[in-house]
Amino acid sequence: MGLKLTKKVVDFLRNNTEQRFTARQIAQWILNEFPIECQEKKIRSKSIETDVELLQQIVAEIGRDRPRFQRRNPEIKTTEEKPRRYYWTIKSDQPQAIEEDESLDTTKDYATGSSSLNEYNLYPILSKYLWSELRIYSKRIDEKKASNKRGLRGNKWLYPDLVGMEDLTTDWHREIKDAVKEYASQKTKLWSFEVKTSLNRSNVREAFFQAVSNSSWANFGYLAAAEIEGNNTMKELRMLFSLHGIGLIQIDPEAPTKSQILIPAREKPEVDWATCNRLTLENKDFLQFVKLVRQFHQTDDPRPKDWDIPKNPSS
Repeated sequence: MGLKLTKKVVDFLRNNTEQRFTARQIAQWILNEFPIECQEKKIRSKSIETDVELLQQIVAEIGRDRPRFQRRNPEIKTTEEKPRRYYWTIKSDQPQAIEEDESLDTTKDYATGSSSLNEYNLYPILSKYLWSELRIYSKRIDEKKASNKRGLRGNKWLYPDLVGMEDLTTDWHREIKDAVKEYASQKTKLWSFEVKTSLNRSNVREAFFQAVSNSSWANFGYLAAAEIEGNNTMKELRMLFSLHGIGLIQIDPEAPTKSQILIPAREKPEVDWATCNRLTLENKDFLQFVKLVRQFHQTDDPRPKDWDIPKNPSS
């Protein structure tokens, strides 16, 4: 009878209106729900030998056929940036207002049946990318630990979600390290990251200026998101970058090491230690971050176990 892939994709999205799925999530659902048809497809193919290869083939076919089933079903939309997400909507292209607490935004993972995409899940994913690809030691900052309470989400403009330390001395000779210590020269660069599950036309400016505000102290400030939606969102981000220098990281929740810097941040030559002092006085997480930076400058030992480095950083 055949798999009839296009019909199954369309039916799945129609039956899960307004929910967003990657091609891999849709393919995994198809494998789970139609095992007989999927095995017949594998048998007919001369190049597919395993279920993993079959899953990859279905993912590729969904991407290949996307323009065709979107032409036939204009209700099917996709997000702009990778990993592309597919969804069925009868709403216009005008983005809807975001909920008050972005950290509660979720996307159901039909491969596992669990809610997988929210801000808190993205923190370790971003940390893994920062370590494996950029060798940045990162640390989570919890705004709820601030001693100065500013009402509901009042600290969101002050504290970043993650902070990072870049060790500039990794490949330096011992004599150079000692010389730099004597001359009090720079051995690190400090990074700041504001994390969002999704950026779109309705929230992009607020998210960007939140990143501007809470990364003003750092050498590099970044806005990081798993999804970037709408044709004009990237255009807006590039325009804002030209004015304020905040960079953009695309987080890949399915393959953290494939996350990428879409817009490099503009470096600020000096750390704003006065702002750091304020954050340190009010937040225990930021105090711990500053202690780790200070210890590294004193000992040349970054103490990896004290940072949010994944247990298997080489993967």
